Amino acid sequence: MTKFALKSVLSASAFALTLLSLSAPAFAADSYKLDQGHTSVTFQWTHFGFSHPTGKFMNAVGTVMLDDATPANSSVDVSFAIDGINTGVAALDTHLKSADFFDAAKFPTATFKSTKVAQTSATTADVTGDLTIHGVTKPVTLKVTLNKKDVHPMMKKVDAGFTATGTINRSDFGMGNYVPAVSDQVDLYIEAEAIAQ
Repeated sequence: MTKFALKSVLSASAFALTLLSLSAPAFAADSYKLDQGHTSVTFQWTHFGFSHPTGKFMNAVGTVMLDDATPANSSVDVSFAIDGINTGVAALDTHLKSADFFDAAKFPTATFKSTKVAQTSATTADVTGDLTIHGVTKPVTLKVTLNKKDVHPMMKKVDAGFTATGTINRSDFGMGNYVPAVSDQVDLYIEAEAIAQ
């Protein structure tokens, strides 16, 4: 091989490597910001066995890190203000925010910070994290489904949508008033959208 031919091959190889490095997927997690208008935390309990009321928080803020290559490296860090509680009944909202339950004046914010993400299928994962409510932190595992991840037709940015479910005992967080007449178990239903940053 002539010197010119060798130089041409080396140049072509360098060019190819450059193209590969530019087109190769990044193996770092991508950052997403929760869309408050499309994120809600709904909780449900049993009232003396007669009904199953619900309450909702619509003021969650936080960041989701998604790592498509290694889902276990994904994470979530969310908080929401207790004062934003909404059951549709003003008197009940006031009571839930009182010292009998959430004590919003003393503990105004609840948080969830993931500690482990275990993928269970192509679109599902068990997300375990530290849930802090009423000044108490306990581990909680949420069953999470990735509903869709695609470019949002209006915002023109990648949008990721999730549904998550879980269960906690409110007495674990120091809010055991009226148990067992009002159920200790509280079921969680979470709908969330997060926009790529």
